[in-house]
Amino acid sequence: MPTLAQIGTPLSSPSTTPWPRLVVSPLPASTVAKLPPAPPRYSFPRRFFAWWGTFLGVTLPLAGLVMGVVLSVLWGFSWVHVGLCLGMYLLTMTGITVGFHRLFTHRSFQTSRPVEFLLGVLGSMTFQGPLLDWVGRHRLHHRHSDAVGDPHSPHPHEAGIRGLLRGFWRAHIGWAFAPMPDDLDRYAGDLRRRPMLRLVNDLFPLWAVLGLVIPAGLGWAFLGWQGAITGFIWGGLVRILLGHHVTWCVNSVCHLWGRKPYASGDESRNNAVIGVLALGEGWHNNHHAFPSSARHGLRWWQLDFSYGVIRLMQWCGLAWRVRLPTPQELQRRGEAPPSPPQPNVAARECDR
Repeated sequence: MPTLAQIGTPLSSPSTTPWPRLVVSPLPASTVAKLPPAPPRYSFPRRFFAWWGTFLGVTLPLAGLVMGVVLSVLWGFSWVHVGLCLGMYLLTMTGITVGFHRLFTHRSFQTSRPVEFLLGVLGSMTFQGPLLDWVGRHRLHHRHSDAVGDPHSPHPHEAGIRGLLRGFWRAHIGWAFAPMPDDLDRYAGDLRRRPMLRLVNDLFPLWAVLGLVIPAGLGWAFLGWQGAITGFIWGGLVRILLGHHVTWCVNSVCHLWGRKPYASGDESRNNAVIGVLALGEGWHNNHHAFPSSARHGLRWWQLDFSYGVIRLMQWCGLAWRVRLPTPQELQRRGEAPPSPPQPNVAARECDR
């Protein structure tokens, strides 16, 4: 590809007269520094598989919801369906919130290898991608939060309702139709060096399928062959649908609507509805202000199911070195400290 200085070079042949030479001065260094980086260009096969993989991952669970409603009318409603859906949701989403996010991404506490393995498997059952990709993408999000390079931010967006909706779509699901960045591995290099976590990552398809087989098997145990089908649908497809959209709401809703009590350097917000549905992840401004904190609901009334799990693990001796912000750090960021503070290792600021 020609440089800027070569753009004016004339084209000539033996039978034609050369055009007058046009000289284009190179851009000043100060101007070049302000230009945003060019978006990455991916091959057609890579874009094709990324687009169709996301399309199927979005539409099949939605079709499962429709089929579940139809079968409930034809075969009758059962509380077993509700139990399988909610039970599998809590188990697998805990794998995401406690495992993928607070443990593996931010290292907000430490635990034993068997617990790490279990959390990695449960998180993989959500169909949100392999462990190392998930961690790398989320660390990339924190490094460039709501700025150029953030893989799923609604900012910046155009003015007006249309611009707001386009930003919401991009942050909620639009980002997932693009291939993963080439350098994502370097954001999860510490985990890739651990053989056990590489195994959990590489066996992602097995864990994902297992997340469908388990509720189908439980449904068969309670309700026979019809229960196997409805268990697959409610404990599998519908549960995946809920997990996807609740997680994506943290990316979209929690960067657009809610309270911003702490200085976080971005547009992250605390949203009470998402805080409950996402097991504590919706207290997103708290999290971005103190990314290494194991506790996201920093006030007593901010329900944080995931931190409750970590506290239970700590009480059972399964978690230690649980990181929390100190009262001084809370005051520097904006709000007064919650009472009483936990006597644990203070959370450190990090861009990961």
